[in-house]
Amino acid sequence: SGEMRTTPVNPLRLEGRRYLVSPRGHTQWVRNLRVAGVAELRVGRRTETVRAVELADTEKVPVLRAYLRAWAWEVGAFFDGVDADATDAELAAIAGRHPVFAITPA
Repeated sequence: SGEMRTTPVNPLRLEGRRYLVSPRGHTQWVRNLRVAGVAELRVGRRTETVRAVELADTEKVPVLRAYLRAWAWEVGAFFDGVDADATDAELAAIAGRHPVFAITPA
């Protein structure tokens, strides 16, 4: 639609890179980001424009594990009982349901 929308997200920093994970799956913000390729992240008064590249399911396991370590208390219910201590195979099995984007400054 081209209309600006606001959605709370939990950016993740892992091994020098930043990511956005969609715990609720293929939501509207995910669809919009796929089309636009850029987004504005706001923390307080600070705004940063970022480019986003979606990861393939095969790349998501370490990101999902780190995300669950950091944010499970808030979003764990959306991961169908899979947590940060899950096996790589268990995380890979849910990877397709949780889009992950690598983000960099635009």
